[in-house]
Amino acid sequence: MREKVEAALKRIRPALQADGGDVELVDVNDGIVKLRLRGACAGCPMATMTLQYGIEQELREQVPEVKEVIPI
Repeated sequence: MREKVEAALKRIRPALQADGGDVELVDVNDGIVKLRLRGACAGCPMATMTLQYGIEQELREQVPEVKEVIPI
């Protein structure tokens, strides 16, 4: 499952990098994905929205086994 999540993040990353941010996969365990936002995303007031409504939604579409995405 980790490989599927990494592949999905590769497709998401360009949009984050265009705004000066990035995302790092910290862990995948039992359908729970732990991510760390980096760069401009780390201090952005919209980071929670980006994580929940952007990254998590996209991950769930591409990797149905994903149950939850948790920011670290």
